Formats: sequence, C-alpha cells, structure tokens
Amino acid sequence: MLFGSVVEKRFPQKGIIRGRGEGRANYFLWAGGILTGVMLLLILVGYVWTPYSTTEMSGADKFLGPCLAHPLGTDNFGRDLLSRIMEGAGSTFSIALCVVLIGGVVGTIIGCLTGYFGGVADLILMRVCDAITAFPSILLALVLITIIGQGKHPIILILGILFIPSFARVVRGEVAKQRNMNYVASARLMGASHLRIIFRHILPNTVQVLLPILAIGFNNAVLAEASMSYLGVGVLPPDASLGRMLAEAQTYLGRAPWYALFVGLAIVLLILGLSLLTEGLQQKRRS
Repeated sequence: MLFGSVVEKRFPQKGIIRGRGEGRANYFLWAGGILTGVMLLLILVGYVWTPYSTTEMSGADKFLGPCLAHPLGTDNFGRDLLSRIMEGAGSTFSIALCVVLIGGVVGTIIGCLTGYFGGVADLILMRVCDAITAFPSILLALVLITIIGQGKHPIILILGILFIPSFARVVRGEVAKQRNMNYVASARLMGASHLRIIFRHILPNTVQVLLPILAIGFNNAVLAEASMSYLGVGVLPPDASLGRMLAEAQTYLGRAPWYALFVGLAIVLLILGLSLLTEGLQQKRRS
C-alpha cells in the first residue's frame, strides 16, 4: 500500500536501544525540529504575506533566473517562484493535516472500539479495513477521484479514508493489550462504563504509541498529496501545489532548471524534516 503503509511498522520493545541510541534520538529530534520549524515558519508567513501575488502573470518576466527581485526566479507565466512555493507548501501542509485528522480520529475510534470489545464488530470492521488495503492505494484513489471529482476537498476526503485502516490497526493492537491490564480491571470493579474506560483510562496510555504513528502518517500524507497533485488530480490551478508545480517544471528543465530545482528542494526539505522528527520520536520511545 502506497499511502499510510509505513504507519503499521512494528515498534521494538522498550529498552532495546540504549546509550548511543539515546544520543542519536536527540540529534534526529533537533535536526527534524529545526528543518520542520523553518518550513512551518515559511508556510505561516505565506498564509498572511508573499513577496508577490501568486496568480498575477507577467509575460515580460517569464523564466527569469534567481535575482534580487525574484530570489528563486520566475516560472513560465512570469510568476514569482518564492511566492508560489510558500503558497504551495502551505496548501500541501494543510491538506496533509486534514488527512491525518480524518484518518487519525476515525481510525483511533475504530481501533479503540474493536480492540476493547472484539467480537463481531471487530471482525466486520477489520475486514472492511482489509478490503480497503487490498487494492493498490494509488489506483483506488484515482478511481474515487473519478467518481467524486478533483479538487482540494475531494482529495482530503479520499486520502483521509485511505489512511483510516493503518491507524485503526495499530490502535486496535495497543488497546487489545491494555484492556487486560490491572488498572482496567480496577476501573471495571469501581463501576466505570466501557466508554469511560476506553477514552478516559486506556486511550491516554496509548499516547506513547500514537505520537510516532501520527508523525509517520503526516509524512505519508505529504507524500500522498504531492504524488496526487503531480499526477494532476489534486489541487487545481490557479492554486499552487508543490506536486503540480514539479510536474509543470519538468517541461522546462532545459530552459529553466531552477524551476524544478527549487520546487523539488522544498518538497525534500519538508519531507526530510518530518522524517527526521519521526525517527527521533521512535528512537526516544525505544530508549
């Protein structure tokens, strides 16, 4: 499965990595935090201000190389690349955030209920998840886009649905382990309801597992959105999207190599920062 499959990694047991692992985790967290922080700052600034309009075209400024007026150059329509990258990164980030919220919230609820109660509901919901993951995710996404339509909101809904099974499986496994713990038995003896036990007692004890999963899921969501926009079925023009911009830049590699270079670098830095942050969280959990 292309989208969300990494979320289902098996995490090594606590205490396997010691000493040097703890140091590496700090380096990963620092590097990932700095890279992600820089990209987030660029995105937040882009929401309120960009050096130029992201949609205004200028025939006289087409394919300008990096200069003082346009630090990253211009594209085939004379639009400022820095402004477009700031807006495109913000679009990719906001879509990924919505996708993780949908997949994470719905998947966590399903995982909690199936992991705690088991039985027929567990069997049915897990088979539905298996059915979703049985199809190649990119093909399933393209089919759903054909039915629902293109655009920002359809892609958020479709990717959110495709991310649900991965979150549900991991949460289900953790809840199934926690439900046999002594503190759950004590809560039952004190007369706590099932929902209170699940969401007040068990769920907070899964946060240590959920944080790395959410980070991995967010990284996958960024990749998924960029991939779908690259294929031309994600964010529609004139709105900027890093994936679509990279696809457009391929046509002009010989004439304007900076176009693809800077857009590709923005995608790499965003994904690299999130990947390092995720690795740091995972190693911190193992230590």
